[in-house]
Parts: sequence; structure tokens; C-alpha cells
Amino acid sequence: MLIPLIEQGLEKLVRATLPLPEQVGGVSFEPPSRTWSAQLSQITVSMFLFGIGRSAQPARPVPDRTGPDGQLQRRRPVPMVELNYLVSAWAGKVTDEHELLGEVLGCFLTHQALPEEFTAPGLLSSVQIALAPNDIGRAKDVFSSVDGSMRACFEIVLTTALDTGAWADVAPRVQRISALTAPIPPRPVAVPGWGRSERPVTPAAVDTPSAVGTSAAVGTPSAASTPPAVGMPAGAGGPAADPTAAGGSS
Repeated sequence: MLIPLIEQGLEKLVRATLPLPEQVGGVSFEPPSRTWSAQLSQITVSMFLFGIGRSAQPARPVPDRTGPDGQLQRRRPVPMVELNYLVSAWAGKVTDEHELLGEVLGCFLTHQALPEEFTAPGLLSSVQIALAPNDIGRAKDVFSSVDGSMRACFEIVLTTALDTGAWADVAPRVQRISALTAPIPPRPVAVPGWGRSERPVTPAAVDTPSAVGTSAAVGTPSAASTPPAVGMPAGAGGPAADPTAAGGSS
């Protein structure tokens, strides 16, 4: 539906600017073939669409809208496209054709965009109008492809947004953020003698000597096997007794 809306605006612009009433001349978007030109009965401005491509301009964002159910909707940015038109004038005399073609050329040089009063409401962006560089070989190829006769012409490039992509409901906004916590488990500690394996440290794993079952060091005599000193009676291994304590007072 994009191209018919643009061509309706182009015809309105040309007729209003020249001016070119319907009873005086026509505006055609048909291929300018020999069969077509033989059926003309009045001066005619031909605007033949021969090329469509994606524009180098970035995609255009589209404002959000409210859906039928009241939900906010959003869509992705829409791409920009280019439409290439070959413009020529047709009349009974070459001088009349050149005069008509000059007026149409001035119309497009004056308007670098399709005026709002000629733009259909269904378009998502404005329609930019630019005059393409002169390329005789390109124009000749177009006329040859439609079996038309070569004549003076020029090319215009129209750039607009292409209506693509579906609308989608916008996700609800975040109202609250909750944080969840959990206890941190104890970290395992390496135990000497276990190589690379690790196990949690427990009280049983600590090297604390126990009184039960502890043997004396090798080569160290025990108190029970120590012989008495020379000149001392057996069993008197302790310090000498206090004589005053044994005899009492005299």
C-alpha cells in the first residue's frame, strides 16, 4: 500500500504546482512503451517506477501506541527505502515536451519533500524527494527494457519509511525488587598428610597428645627403672629427712 499512497501524492503535487488540470493533461505511472505512447491523446507527464531498494539512512523509531485492550504496544524501528522514478514528458511537439519537462523539473527542485497536504495519513514518515545524478546509460536501459523510444528525461529518488513489523505488548514495569539470601557453607581446609584431598577440620583431626596410651620416648629411662644413687639406701631416693622432725624436742 506504500507505493500507491506515494504516487497519489506525487500526482497531486505535479498538478497543483504546474498547474496541470485533468482536462489539460495527464499524469501516468505506466511503463513508457511504444504501445502506451501511441494511445496518448493529451500532454502527459510520465513517472515510471523502475527501481526499489533499501536506503542507507538508519531505521526510524516508531512511537508507542495503545492497543484495543488498552495495553501499551511497541514495534521495532522501520527501515527506510528508496523509490527510483524515471520522469519524462510527452506531447505532440518536441518543444512542448521540453517546456513541460522543465516545469516538472522545477517542481521537484523546489520541493525537497512531499508537502503534508499531499501526504497520505498512512505513511510513517515524510517522503523525501531528490534529483539523481545524470546517467544517460541508465535511462537508455530503462527505455529499452520497456520497448520505448528514448527522449529527454531525468531521475528522481524518493525516500520514505516502509511499514513493516508487528506490534507487541510492552512488558509491565518493575514495581519492586526483592533480595534473597542464604547461609554460606564452611570452606574445606586442607589436612596435612591427605595430599590434595580436603576435608573439614573436626576436633578429632587435631594432633593433641593423649595421656592414655602415650609411651615414653625411646632411650629415656622411666622413673621405676632408675637405680638408686651410690651410698643411698634403696627407697630413699628423695631428699634427706629433717632430724628435728623425727626426734621431737629434747
